[in-house]
Amino acid sequence: MMTVGALVQIPAWADDTVVPASTNSSVMPSTRYGLFNGLDHRSWYNEGNFPEPFLVDDSGLEINEARFDWLHTQAGSQHSDIASAEVEKGFGLTTVELRVPYERDVTSGQTSQGFGNIEVGARHPFFQYVSTTGFFDTTMGAALEVGIPVNSEVSKNTEVVPKIFNDLRVGQHFTMQSLFGYSTLYGGGADGGLQTFEYGFVFGYSIPHSQLPLPGVQNFIPIFELKGETGMNHDNSGQSSLLGNVAFRVNLKPIGRVQPRLGLGFVFPVNNNARTDVHSGIFTSLVFEY
Repeated sequence: MMTVGALVQIPAWADDTVVPASTNSSVMPSTRYGLFNGLDHRSWYNEGNFPEPFLVDDSGLEINEARFDWLHTQAGSQHSDIASAEVEKGFGLTTVELRVPYERDVTSGQTSQGFGNIEVGARHPFFQYVSTTGFFDTTMGAALEVGIPVNSEVSKNTEVVPKIFNDLRVGQHFTMQSLFGYSTLYGGGADGGLQTFEYGFVFGYSIPHSQLPLPGVQNFIPIFELKGETGMNHDNSGQSSLLGNVAFRVNLKPIGRVQPRLGLGFVFPVNNNARTDVHSGIFTSLVFEY
């Protein structure tokens, strides 16, 4: 009788040891990582696929990118042209950038031109939230931009702009990028000490080739932008200027390792303060991701 009882109990003990192991194997590993587990491996931001803005500073992750932009604006006899070259490089989730602009302004027959501030910047996300299904995906981050003057007619003061940004993706197509910065100019002259609150919003809707089969096009992205500035001191205190941009970007199919991305936008003033400097404008952009 004792022998039979012992034989009956052995399988029961074996079952007791198996159940906890099975339970532990069903626990899914966490996708959180980074400082205070603020980041999420599932975030779409990490893939670097947010559309490049035009007027508003870029806030997405860029791994290897070069771009060339030209903005022409006019207001009556006054017109301005800004051409710029920019490179961006990603190190993990940190993006660093270098931008060199050349500006030519004509006002009342007087022309001023030259290289603008050489802009050096960096940005990095600090918090990400992704819903269970991935339908809602948002990334918060911080950035810093420094404009180094070259002592040309259009570049006299150092500019420092700390920023925060949010890059949001909803569903498979819609994106919204938000950017807020506080600019301070350092140096002499009339603009020395000038402080400006800057903000921008970029709305995009990505249409893949499967839904819009344009030849050679991987994605067609209609874009709407708002870029605003509010003076915080000097004579511009409390005055706001707001520009809009209706644009599109075309991501072409890659040529080897390089993907060209073409962009065209129509710039217009939204309020009266913006209208004093800009009646209309054209923005063209050529981006190479490699």
